[in-house]
Amino acid sequence: MNRKLAMIPVLALLVAGSATAQTVIEAERIYTMAGDPIQDGVIVLEDGRIAEVGPADQVGIPEEADTYQAEVATPGLIDARTSVGLAGMYNVEHDRDELDTTDPIQASLRALDAYNAREGLVKWLRDLGVTTVHTGPAPGALVSGQSLIARTTGDTVDQAHIKDPHGVIFSLGPGVSQHFESPGTRPKGAEMLRQALSDAQAHAENRGDGGRVDLGQEVLADVVEGKTPAIFHANTAVDIMTALRLGEEFGLDLVLAGAADAHKLIDEIAEADVPVLLHPTMIRPAGETANAAFDTAMKLEEAGIPFAITGGYEGYVPRARVVLFEAGVAAANGLGREAALASVTREPARILGLDDRLGSIESGKEANLVLYTGDPFEYVTQVCEVFIEGRLVSEDCQ
Repeated sequence: MNRKLAMIPVLALLVAGSATAQTVIEAERIYTMAGDPIQDGVIVLEDGRIAEVGPADQVGIPEEADTYQAEVATPGLIDARTSVGLAGMYNVEHDRDELDTTDPIQASLRALDAYNAREGLVKWLRDLGVTTVHTGPAPGALVSGQSLIARTTGDTVDQAHIKDPHGVIFSLGPGVSQHFESPGTRPKGAEMLRQALSDAQAHAENRGDGGRVDLGQEVLADVVEGKTPAIFHANTAVDIMTALRLGEEFGLDLVLAGAADAHKLIDEIAEADVPVLLHPTMIRPAGETANAAFDTAMKLEEAGIPFAITGGYEGYVPRARVVLFEAGVAAANGLGREAALASVTREPARILGLDDRLGSIESGKEANLVLYTGDPFEYVTQVCEVFIEGRLVSEDCQ
């Protein structure tokens, strides 16, 4: 298939660094994630946004535009929880900024201050269709800092970032004691968090009284006031229940992350009405994740619990996973193809509060798109073109 019918050379697009006025994408199937798939469809991009989408015989196609052809088009993929950009591809000291181990509670640390937009892992994910990442500190501290939502493009974090901060990263479980002398047990960790959140409540009641500003308490005050999501990494059933309990006690805008034992607590999670940033489907089942299951995504879907499949965090090379592959395995284990695709497009956009601009192919939304040579979840299918805000950012079939 002739993938591009050029009106303006691709090289000129890349050098210019901005979208041409209009671009047309013709696809045999378009998964808009806002309704049924469109057969023989057309997407018109203009000034970085989706101007029109629909069947070819119903869309007005501009006479002069760059035209691309694909078997399948989807929204840009969203990795709803990763440490990419802080964790680097070489796994050496200079690119390991994802976890500070000098103190178990450091809410004031910002992913913005470490995110490397030029990191090779960012490009790797982008070339495989990931256009947006929710990234930040790795799990491993009771409070490891603030997360960031970024596009997988740009040369600096200022060019890439969409929202800073997005949430505060918490962790529960024995993984914390691997990095810190205290807490040494689960009860001590929960007690330390309760104290920190109680102090933050008191701080929130007395803001503006003058004196030295405690940055960490300022951040946690926003958490206890529900202004900033509390993203709790908890994998075992015991730790998930502690996270739900803390969320209820302090009225947190709670999000579960990891949640390897979620399949054991479907009713409890549903009753708590919290979303789940689910671990990678192919996560290695050991230690805290010993009970991880391939069909957890299916069970969350059946229960109506909002969830997104994530790339998670790897403590070694390659430091990141690709959500396209992780969702594909979930699709084959009961989730189904369209629900799997939703788990890395529409659903993470909703959970992250970005569904007014990302996650589906609809008029007016940002033109973040991925073009494939076939079914996105087939092993032999390749990602061939990736657009972010209407600009072609990758064209090497992967």
